[in-house]
Amino acid sequence: MTIKSILKQLKPFDYILISLALLLSFVPSLVTYVKLTETSEQVKLIAYVRVNGEVVDQFELSQDTPHQEVTYYPNEGQYNIIEVDGERIRVKEDNSPDQIAVMTGWISQPGELSVCLPHNLLIEIKSVGGEGNEEEELILPL
Repeated sequence: MTIKSILKQLKPFDYILISLALLLSFVPSLVTYVKLTETSEQVKLIAYVRVNGEVVDQFELSQDTPHQEVTYYPNEGQYNIIEVDGERIRVKEDNSPDQIAVMTGWISQPGELSVCLPHNLLIEIKSVGGEGNEEEELILPL
C-alpha cells in the first residue's frame, strides 16, 4: 500500500480523532510540568537520610543551607560521604562495589531518591508544607 491509498481511505472524522488523540497524549506532560514548576513560599524541601530504614539525619534544602559533608558508617567496614550544597544533595563517595548512589549524582526535586543498597542507605527528598504536613509516606522494602 502506498501513502496515497491510505490517505484515500481516511474520512474527515478520522483526521479529527487522530488530532484529538495526539493533543490528549501531551496532557500528562503538561500536568507534570505545571506541578514541578509551581513554587510556593511556604513549601520547604527536606532531604531525609535513612540507614537500615531509620531516619538518621535530615537537611533542609534551600539557598541558605551551608555546604557540608557528613560521613555515615552504616555497618562495620562501610562508609558513605553525603554532600549537601544549598538546594541539592548527593552521595559523594562510598565503598560499595557498584557505586550506584555515587553515579546517581545530585538530587534536588521532591520524590527523588539516591539509594546505596549494599549499605542500606537511602536519601529521599520530600516537600513539607507551611503547616508541617508531609506528603504521604513512601514505603520501600529493604
